[in-house]
Amino acid sequence: MLDILFADEHLVAVNKPHGLLVHRSSIAADAEEFALQILRDQLNRHVYPTHRLDRKTGGVLLFALDKTTETAMQQQFMNNAVRKSYLTILRGFAPISGEINYPLKKENGTLQDAFTAYTTLAQTELPVAFGKHPTSRYSLVMAKPTTGRMHQLRKHFSHIFHPIIGDRTHGCNKQNKFFTDNWDMNTMLLHALQLSFIHPISQQPVTISASIQPEFDRMINLMNWQQVYIQLLNGIVQSNTYEATS
Repeated sequence: MLDILFADEHLVAVNKPHGLLVHRSSIAADAEEFALQILRDQLNRHVYPTHRLDRKTGGVLLFALDKTTETAMQQQFMNNAVRKSYLTILRGFAPISGEINYPLKKENGTLQDAFTAYTTLAQTELPVAFGKHPTSRYSLVMAKPTTGRMHQLRKHFSHIFHPIIGDRTHGCNKQNKFFTDNWDMNTMLLHALQLSFIHPISQQPVTISASIQPEFDRMINLMNWQQVYIQLLNGIVQSNTYEATS
């Protein structure tokens, strides 16, 4: 069963685990479980995804319960009217804050504008040698993309030479192997922390937040960032406009 974060008669949001596809896809023939089908069976009714999260990304995933709401929410996402916040762990000491304004190519080669703002919440230097370096450096970062391009955060952080740990497509394979060998960690450390939007039916503001998944939490503890994460949770909106049900 999926962890339901929010539900009313029009929308339902879940905390998607890392590694779970949103729906069936021809590019992932190995997958046997999908968030859409699990939630459909859990609620015993049709559900409609309003946006996408990468298979390897965890966190807030929003579904509509009818086609009208689905269309309205998809329009909000297309218009960049939904505020999105992500938590991630990057290689190296990232700048304290920054903006990445770097166009990304679609599959057909067309360039699309893509913009991400980010803030570094914490940095750590582990006494574990990596290559020629006697220590290993990492950053805990809050990212707020204002566009929604495919693999946007993964590509943007790779572009500034601070790739996401566990990203095997756009990241650092040496670091990914390092995490596997030292800490048995294969998860991509990218978490959809929060969505804020105007409810398409009631026109009321809604904010939905999701706690990190177990493997991400294990890495937070490894980096000794527990207090930073607790302060982050205390600082973000925890209650929704509507009472969540489970």
